[in-house]
Order: sequence, then structure tokens, then C-alpha cells
Amino acid sequence: MSISPVAPWMDGDPSPRLIVHLFPGQGDFSVSPLVRAARSHQPVRKAIAEVFEQADEVGGEFGIAPLAKALLSDSPPSGRDLAAACVGTPQLALFCSSVAIHRALCEIGLAPDQVIGVSFGEIAALTAAGVFPVADGARIACLLARQLAHCAGGMMLVGAGESRTRALLYEARLPDLALACVNDPGETVLSGPLPALRAVEERARRQGLPATRLRLPFSSHHPALTGPAEAFAASIRQIPARPPCVPVVSAVHGGTYRHDDDIHRALANCLVRPAHLPKVLHQLTTGRTALLFEAGTGCSLTRNAQHTLPPAAALAYAPLADPGFPWPHADAPTTPRSGNSPFLSRGGPE
Repeated sequence: MSISPVAPWMDGDPSPRLIVHLFPGQGDFSVSPLVRAARSHQPVRKAIAEVFEQADEVGGEFGIAPLAKALLSDSPPSGRDLAAACVGTPQLALFCSSVAIHRALCEIGLAPDQVIGVSFGEIAALTAAGVFPVADGARIACLLARQLAHCAGGMMLVGAGESRTRALLYEARLPDLALACVNDPGETVLSGPLPALRAVEERARRQGLPATRLRLPFSSHHPALTGPAEAFAASIRQIPARPPCVPVVSAVHGGTYRHDDDIHRALANCLVRPAHLPKVLHQLTTGRTALLFEAGTGCSLTRNAQHTLPPAAALAYAPLADPGFPWPHADAPTTPRSGNSPFLSRGGPE
């Protein structure tokens, strides 16, 4: 995943590039890359301070301790600390981290032409596109976390494509399990009760298929979660949604949101409908190379994109997970790229 010393967006090539920011879900979030980047790269540190401070007041409404100063301190909390804290703390941290990475990329001239949200990442993607201000996006993240606390079960990563995983479910005769996510041609996610996940995990391994339980204490993308989905939709219904400044693509919706789509219902659908990342990635094929930047602390979406699209169609990078990513030095001037991202203006949307 390491990038070359001269990245495609720095090599002077005048050919048009489609810049896309990918916003991940909750399965690949770690605090340590965020802390390291904040200490090493001024645009990241500045963005973290701004975004987390805007969200801290909202977090307080849900009993979540302020995160801005803690993450930038000499002794920042670990992922385990966040998981052990008040309900909603990990979700708020992930939301803010994704928006901050997006904002840092904009600061160095890599503002997106469009954004792609995967599962929980849709909240940050919509915020990055200006549909919600940071405070409202943070509130939505916390309200979703409250519903997830009632979604018993778990999720499991399977090293097999969609058809093979569906065959595995059929053979296992476990109707309580659902295909939650299709990540790439060789990777899927299952969701459902823990006993059923354990049973299909054993079957998968007997067939030589990698199966790994995600460290998430809930299920999601499961048709049985209509109750939490309805409650979540009702809880966010009064939060106004603005027109996006850039197109927002949803892996659950299956494409780009239109002006007449019900965004609040679409966010709730993430609890009950599957996410299909390859489908929306293939929609990027427009005759120009897409540059994909993962607005998260890991590299899962970057890897999924690399496994889905040929290099001629798209090049994918994980700025925080890749130590070779060319963030500018603290004293280097930045040259923002012209574009519609609301974070190109100082302070972002209120």
C-alpha cells in the first residue's frame, strides 16, 4: 500500500483526476494512527482540534467526556479506553476523526469531487459534503450509537466473495444470519446472533475460508433491526439536511443521493440493508483516473478499492495508515485545490 515518492497528484500530469474521499464504517478504527498523525503533521493536528472541539459540546449532551484536548495531550486515550467509556464515545471519535482527515486533505489541496460513505461512514460523508454541520453530524452519530446498544449480536469478516458467502449461509441453514456487507470481490461481512456466527465461523474454516469476528459489540445491516432503525429515523427526523456541495455516494443506497431522497430514512436504512461497496466503486469509471483517499485511520477501504478496481481506473491511498503519504511539513505552504467542499473555507460549516 506504500505510495511512490512522487504521487500522481504531485507529478505535474495535466490529465483530469477525479478525487474521491472514502468514509469507512466502524470495523477499522484505531486511535493510534490518528495520534501519530496529529503529532507529525500540522494539517491533521489543526483539523482534529477544530472538528473535535465543535463536537465536544454535543458529546456533553450524551454524557461523553470532551475528546479534543484528550486526543492531543501527551497521554491520549486508547481505543480500549474509548470503548469502555460512555455509550457513543467510540462512534463520536470515529465520526470526528473521519471529518478531520477529510478536512486535512482539503487543506493540502485534495478536496473531493465526490464522497463515498460506507455504513456508519455515511454520517461523516454527508457532513463533509455540507449536508450537516459538524455539530449535527456528531448528534446523529451519538443517536445512532444509542440504538446500536440495543442491536444484540455481532459481525464477522469472511474471506470470500458474495456468491461463495451466500452459498455458505445456505449450506449452514442459519436463517438468523444476514449478508451485511460486500467489501470487494473476495471479502464480505455477516451479521447476526453470536451462536449462529460461531457456527458459520467453524464451517467456513473447515472449508478453508478465513473468518474473523469484528470487534463490534452489536449487529448491523440486518433485516431484523427494523425497531432500532425506526427509532433512529424518528430521533433524527428534525435535524435539517442541506443540499450537498459535492455528490454523496452511499454503499447502502447503491449510488449517488438525489435532491429528493430522504436522507434521514437512508441513514436508518444502514441498520437493516446491506452495503455493497464494489457496486458504487465501479460507478467511478468515467474515463479519468480516480484518486481515492480513505478518510479513516485504517486502510480497509483502500485495500477493498485496490481489489475491486484496476490501477488504470483508480489509485487508492490511506493517508493515516501509510507512513509514506506525502503530508506537507509543518512549515510548508499549502495550496488548496479549487472545489466545492465546505471545508475549503475557514472553519467549515457552522
